[in-house]
Formats: sequence, C-alpha cells, structure tokens
Amino acid sequence: MMSKQLKWVYLTVLALIWGSSFILIKKGLIGLTAFQLGSLRIIFAALFLLLIGFKSLVKIPRHQWKFVALTSVFGTFIPAYLFAIAQTQIDSSVSSILNSLTPLNTLVLGALAFGLQFRRNQVFGVLIGLIGSALLILNGAIHHPEQNYYYAILVVIASVCYATNVNLIKRFLPDLSPLSITTGNFAVLLVPASLILFFTGFFDVIHAVEVQHSLLFILVLGVLGTGIANIIFFKLIQISSPVFATSVTYLIPVVAFFWGLLDNEMLTFVQFIGAFVILIGVYLSAKK
Repeated sequence: MMSKQLKWVYLTVLALIWGSSFILIKKGLIGLTAFQLGSLRIIFAALFLLLIGFKSLVKIPRHQWKFVALTSVFGTFIPAYLFAIAQTQIDSSVSSILNSLTPLNTLVLGALAFGLQFRRNQVFGVLIGLIGSALLILNGAIHHPEQNYYYAILVVIASVCYATNVNLIKRFLPDLSPLSITTGNFAVLLVPASLILFFTGFFDVIHAVEVQHSLLFILVLGVLGTGIANIIFFKLIQISSPVFATSVTYLIPVVAFFWGLLDNEMLTFVQFIGAFVILIGVYLSAKK
C-alpha cells in the first residue's frame, strides 16, 4: 500500500485507540491514584515492548540514545502523569478536546525552535484555538463547579509535551525504526516508573478488588493505547509530517465524546462551541 494511502489507515486506527484511552484512564482512576495509574501505564507498555522489541534496541546508535531519552520524557513520561492527574478533576471528553491543541502547539514549537515557517492563516489558527480553549474551560468551570478546571491546564501542558516529542522525532530520529524508538523510550522509563509506583504504596493495596478491576483497564491502556499506538504513531510521523501525524487529535475527541456519552458525561452548548472553535483553529494552523 502506498504511503499516501497507508498514512490515512494509521491515522484512523490511532484515532480509535487513543480516543478510547481517556475513558480507560477514567475507569482506572476508580481504584488507583493518578501516580499509580501513570506508572502502571508505562510499566505495562514497557514490558510488552521489551518482549516484542528487545532485539531492536541494538539498532539504536549510541549517539542517538540521548534523543530517545528526550522523546521518552516529553512523549510519554510527563503526559502519562499529567493526563491522569487532570482527569481526577475534569471529564474525559473535555480532556480529549484539549488534547486536540497538539497540532497547533506542534506548529508553534516547530516555528520557534525548529525553523518551520509561519503563514498568516496559521497565526489566525493559533489565536482561534486559544479562544476556543478559553470558552471550553471557562464555561465548564461555571457549569461544573464540582470540577476544578484549573486542572485543564495540565492537559494543555501535556499537549505541548507531545508537540515537542513530534518535532524531536522528525528532526533527530527520522531513520530509526518505529519499534526501536518505542522500545527504547520505554526501556528508559521502566526504572523511574517502577520507583514512583513503589513509593505510592501500590503494593499495600494491590489485593483490593477495586484495584484489580482498575488494573485490567490500565493493562489495555498500557499495551494497546500506549505500546502499540506509539509504534503506529512513530511510523506515521516518518511517512508523513509532524503536523499531519498530530492531526489525529481532530478525530480523538469524536471517539472520546461517544465513550463519554455512554458514561453519562455531557458538554454544555457553549462547550460544544468551544470544541468546534478549537478544531477550526487547529485546521487553519495545519492547512498548507
């Protein structure tokens, strides 16, 4: 299959996987703390990837390990905890919508740090995306006083981390196989994630039924939503562009929204408008 066709297949599969990740996080938080969830997500993904991709680590040149480590921090380590912490206070559907700022942030960082050129419509896209985010967050704070919408900022920070990760991979790791990059990422993160998990007191509560139910959701999240999805995502970056790859976040909120509806989440009308405005902004920022 030609790369032009294959990239759309990868994009659709990623949207379905990552769009389902937000509801898995929500279910995982029923029995786990945010730091336990983030650590287990990384550990499950790392064990799976080392099982299938350990031999691919030898293909990583020594001088590129520093970039593999950098992409692991920005692409997985920080966001894994930020999303979990944010969803202790805000709905999974809101979290997924704010995650759609990733292509916009990819463009901004690409222009500021990686020499990507700005166009006028892209400047408008950035401004429109910011307006939509403000609408979504402020209206949500008004109509959901039981939720702390300051935590939405953590999702925005995570999207900046994702944007940094995409630009780093495209610039410094274009020739490495997706399996090598992904396995290298999680090999780097396995020890720190395990240490964090140990100090959360997880092993004192592991026998609780509620904790074991949550573990099943995070096992799926770690293996499918993190391990396999990252392999697909890195391949997508290599056969397309950073902005196209991150445009998967157009589709993620659609999948996440339907999961949210099934779990009795509902956006206000103004929040729908805010979400629509964000997607317009992202579209303008990614448009050639």
